[in-house]
Amino acid sequence: MPHSAGYLLVVDVGNTQTHFGVFGAGETTVFEEWRFATVRESTRDELGAALSNLLALRGLGFADIDASIVSSTVPQLNDQWTLMAASYLDHEMLVVGPAIKTGMPIRIDNPREVGADRLVNSIAAYDRLGRCAIVVDFGTAITYDIISDAGEYLGGIITPGAEISLDALYERAAKLPKVDIVAPKAVIGKSTVEAIRAGVAYGYAGQLEGIVARLRDELGADTPVLATGGLAGAVVPFVRGIEVALDPFLTLTGLRLIWERNRE
Repeated sequence: MPHSAGYLLVVDVGNTQTHFGVFGAGETTVFEEWRFATVRESTRDELGAALSNLLALRGLGFADIDASIVSSTVPQLNDQWTLMAASYLDHEMLVVGPAIKTGMPIRIDNPREVGADRLVNSIAAYDRLGRCAIVVDFGTAITYDIISDAGEYLGGIITPGAEISLDALYERAAKLPKVDIVAPKAVIGKSTVEAIRAGVAYGYAGQLEGIVARLRDELGADTPVLATGGLAGAVVPFVRGIEVALDPFLTLTGLRLIWERNRE
């Protein structure tokens, strides 16, 4: 069993959103998960209050959380999450970082450069597929990460995400409105809002198709593709010619796996 009793809290702190959830004792699927906007100035008490309220919605409390792990792309929030765990959960929260045991060799020039979220995703993908794979994470940035057949992290590609692009468009083009990222009604937009939505959906779908095609030239035509991240659901349905498996809980699963490898 992964842990003796109670629940494991897993926290993925991104630049835009924080995605976290709980796994029950011995369970490999998420019992419950939540997302909220990442606020860089959050304190341990604010994080504790938010966590308490969300746990209560499922009839849980701090006493039900036996262990926890956090992965963060916002360094200042690492301390606040670990302080929250010490204050409210009464245990030391594991932090994904250079000293942690992952079980995945990193084959890039400077292994410390790999973002914690990218490594966590890669570990979960290899555990699921057991072979060479491409992992695409639609977050603040869109990342393409490559795992070898031997379970090594080989490197990847980073591009600006949809929200970054839309923010830049809104700031530079005074007449264009801010737009929620949802599925467009058609390829040809009949309004400015629909035109922007079509640009996001089909533009990033085309990007994925093109990048994956080039990666498969090097890795093999049958290399599987896994997609995750908050905006994956708005893009993946519009991808053509490539089978893409959508896993919204990939990062949370990777955090569980890393915690299990470091629980001693």
